[in-house]
Amino acid sequence: MSRIATAVQQFAQSLGAPGLFLVSFLDSSFLSLPQVNDLLIIWMVAERPGRWLLYASAATAGSVAGCLVMYFLARKGGEALLRKGMSAERVERGMKQFQRWGLLAVMVPAILPPPAPFKIFILLAGVAKVPVGQFIAAVAVGRGFRYFAEALLARWYGRQALTFLEAHARPVSIGVAALIVAGAVVYFLVRRRRSAAATAV
Repeated sequence: MSRIATAVQQFAQSLGAPGLFLVSFLDSSFLSLPQVNDLLIIWMVAERPGRWLLYASAATAGSVAGCLVMYFLARKGGEALLRKGMSAERVERGMKQFQRWGLLAVMVPAILPPPAPFKIFILLAGVAKVPVGQFIAAVAVGRGFRYFAEALLARWYGRQALTFLEAHARPVSIGVAALIVAGAVVYFLVRRRRSAAATAV
C-alpha cells in the first residue's frame, strides 16, 4: 500500500463513519485507493460490530457521491474527456460493453474487487447521458452489495473476515455478478416475448 493510501486510511479511521464516506468519495472520484475501503470497513466493524450498518451505509453513500462527480464531469466534457485519460482501444472496448449491457456495465464492476475496471463505465454513463436516477440506483446496488456483505462478514467473524476475502472475494463477486447478468437476461427475454405477444394481438 502506498504512503498516501496508508495516510488516508489512518486519517479515515480516526474519523469513523465520516472518514469512510470521505475515502469512498475520493476513491470513486479523483483518487485511486484500491481496497482501502474494504479494509477500513472490516477493521472498523471488527472494532465496533454494532455500527456495521452505519459504516456500510457511509461507504456506499461516499462511493455514490464520488461517482456522481465523475458522471457529471463526463456528461459536461463528453467523449473528449474520456479519450484524454484512456487509450483509444480501452475506450472502444468499454463503449461496446456499455452499449450491449447498459447499466449492468456499471452495476457489475461496482461489485467486483480490483483490478476490475469501474471508472471507465462511470464516465461512459455520463457520456451516454444515462438518467441520473438510474445511474445512482446502479451504483448504490453494486457498491451497496459489496460493502454491506463485507460489513456483515466483519460483524460475524471480526478481522478473520480479511482472510476469507483474500481467499474468496473474487470468485464470490464473479458468481454474484454472473447471477445478476443471468437474471437481467431472463428479464429482458421475458419482457421481449410479452411485447411480441401484445403486438401480435
